[in-house]
Amino acid sequence: MDDTALAIIGLGSNLPWRERSSVEIIASVMRQLRTLSAGRYLASSLWRTSPVDCPPGSGDFINAVVALAPAPAMTPEGLLACLKQFEAAHERPEPARRNAPRPLDLDLLAFGQQRRHSATLQLPHPRAMQRRFVLAPLAEILPTLCWPGTARTVAEWLATLDESESVARLAGV
Repeated sequence: MDDTALAIIGLGSNLPWRERSSVEIIASVMRQLRTLSAGRYLASSLWRTSPVDCPPGSGDFINAVVALAPAPAMTPEGLLACLKQFEAAHERPEPARRNAPRPLDLDLLAFGQQRRHSATLQLPHPRAMQRRFVLAPLAEILPTLCWPGTARTVAEWLATLDESESVARLAGV
């Protein structure tokens, strides 16, 4: 399968849930996401990242990225609905404030080369290429992928970002 046909999902957590740490939550959800793949499945390492655009006092996040081959009948809206079910199963609260701490955040970053612009889904994700917490894990698994709608690879986008956002790959996880 061509890399440009993969669905790319960003995962994040910065709150424990039912006595499970953010590391445990993200690792578990990554295993569950594998079941949605109709073939190729790539998963980054887990990364500890500083909060970006979050309320003051927000803790660090555990982030990761997966890329999977969607089933032929799967639509971006269908995959997004699955991701929302995962979030609901982890009792994600409706944030009182934008980017409030949460046990699980799943973002559909890209779905092949498809484009969407609706109230519930924008593809490709409009801020993905500005976020080190997305690009560092994505560059680990798909550094030469040209981001949809651009002529730049993920690695090239990552190289354009400043160093103010802290990202560190977790060892031994």
